[in-house]
Parts: sequence; structure tokens; C-alpha cells
Amino acid sequence: MTKVFNIAVIPGDGIGTEVVAEGVKILKQIQQLDSTIKFQFTHFPWGCEYYLQTGKMMDDDGMERLAKFDAIYLGAVGYPTVPDHLSLRELLLKIRVGFDQYVNLRPVKLLNGAPCPLKDKGPKDIDFVVIRENSEGEYAGLGEWFNEGTPDEYVYQIGKFTRKGTERVIRYAFELARAEGRKRVTSVTKGNALNYSMVFWDKIFAEVSKDYPDIQANQLMVDAASMNFVLHPERFDVVVTSNLFGDILTDLGASISGGMGMCAGDNLNPEGTYPSMFESIHGSAPDIAGKGIANPIAEIWSAANMLKHLGLKHWHDKILQAIEVLLLDKQTLTPDLGGNATTSQVGDALCKILTTL
Repeated sequence: MTKVFNIAVIPGDGIGTEVVAEGVKILKQIQQLDSTIKFQFTHFPWGCEYYLQTGKMMDDDGMERLAKFDAIYLGAVGYPTVPDHLSLRELLLKIRVGFDQYVNLRPVKLLNGAPCPLKDKGPKDIDFVVIRENSEGEYAGLGEWFNEGTPDEYVYQIGKFTRKGTERVIRYAFELARAEGRKRVTSVTKGNALNYSMVFWDKIFAEVSKDYPDIQANQLMVDAASMNFVLHPERFDVVVTSNLFGDILTDLGASISGGMGMCAGDNLNPEGTYPSMFESIHGSAPDIAGKGIANPIAEIWSAANMLKHLGLKHWHDKILQAIEVLLLDKQTLTPDLGGNATTSQVGDALCKILTTL
């Protein structure tokens, strides 16, 4: 029997449209290789360029329409003439918060053949997962602007940390560690300076960790964690942290595991009440958009993670295996990885490799 998966595709802006095309190409190749799977894709033109045409980042009924899909496959959002805070809040955060995608999962995994700037570090040293709280925290959009345009101008930016939101993401990190046989969960905060939000987080982490005596619970200040991402990445298994710290740390994680073109991101609603969303984390890169040289591996890795979420872990594993074959062969790599291949050529090469696995 063939199982049909309905996928909402939002290519977005810049290189998003280019790399999403390669991810869809890989998924179509998989359905050719596996008669039990069929994907139905519905494309939506939303993003910054759509905003410049219509005044909206997405249609008014966009959330209602997206709610009917099994998953959302996103490229990238961003355009030089559209303020970043607008594109983030009116599309990405609208989906993440509206669909309660409270877990942002980003693997920091150095694949065989991928470049690494760290001396004497290899794939066995860099293999962990960052769990970022994705629906509240510092990105809650709360605050106020006072005395605008005067010498006494000032603002309040307020983070929102609820017990429910904090506890569930920390518990997810421990459950993931247990499910994957990982030994440590490290909480990253800044409790010495943020004496409400981070002290609150530390308190709940200590409470939840007692329910997992089989998992080592560690705590690090964000500055120490940043240092250890570079000096001792092998010390990490699962990292759990707030929205802001997770956003920053995972870009650092990308840098030590092959670059921004190699890193995927999942926005998960673990309960399945709403669709989850899968995206590369590199942004729209307008400086190289349209040149056909964007690295599609991060977006293809995101497609692999989507398959894992949909219960097709074996195809997730095959895609990562294919990426490693490509990296080790070194014949079809984009310029950021030292090659001269085009975006489309990388997708074609991975499709061909998949037929041999």
C-alpha cells in the first residue's frame, strides 16, 4: 500500500527557491525508488518578494491552509529592502508560534568528508544536537518604546518564560537523549546576569533532571558553552537552551560542522497537533542568489529530517549516507566546499548516489 504525504512547500526568497528545488528533486527520486511512498507538493509564493508585491508576507488564510498538511518545507526568507524583524515576525514566527512548534532541533554533526576549521577534530568529536526553545523566550515580541525621538528615548525588550514552555522543551531534550542513547544533557543559560529568566530556567532544569537519573545533567553559562563548542565539542551530546542563545549557538555549531550550507533545522510540534516545519538555517543569501552556486545540502538534510519526522527514518539515513559519499568523492561540490559544481548538479549527483545505496 502506498502512503501519501502532503507537503506544503514555501521556497521563500533568494537562494531559498534554488535549494528547495533540489530538496524536492531528492524527494521525488525517493518516491521513484520506494513504491510505498508518494509525495504531493503544494507550493506557496510567500516571503519578502511576495510582501513587496502584496504588502503581506503570507495570505490572510495562510495558517488555516497550512494546517491541513503533513509537514511544511521552507527554503529561506529575507530580502534587502524588507526589514528582517518584519519578515521574521510575519512569517517564520507566525508559523512557529501559531503551530506551537516549540522545539527547534538543529543537529551539529560533522559528516565524513565535510570541512572543519578545528584542529584535530573529526566526525567522532562533533556529533550533538541543540534543542532550542522556539515559541517564547527572548523572541516573544514583548516590550515598549518610550519617548521616541527625544533625548530621553528608551525601550524595554521583555522575554517571556512560562513554566509550561520551559519545562516541556527541557523534558523533550532529556527524552531525546534517552531515545538516542546519548549520555548528557547540557543546559545553557546566563543566570548570573539575567536574574529572572535564566534563574527560572535553571530552577526548572534542576527539577526536570531529577526524573532522568540515567542521563548526566550539566549546566553552562552561554559564554563558556561558546568557548567549548570550539575547544571541546566532544563534551556535548544534547544541548538545551533558550530561543536567543540557541539561535546564536547553532550558527557557531554550523561553522564547526561544515559551514552554513551544511546545517538543517527542524521546527517541531512533537504532539502532532499541527504540522512541523523543516528548513535550512543559512538564510536567503541575496549576494549569491540567482548564480546557481548555493549549497543545497542543508536544505536536503532538512528534507531528510522531515522524512524522519514522518516515520521514514531509513530514508533519512540513506540521504545522510549519500551526502557523505558526495563529500568524500569531492567531485561535485559547490564553491563554499571548494568545488565548482552548481546547485542543480549537486542535487543530480545525490539522486544518482541514492540509486546505488
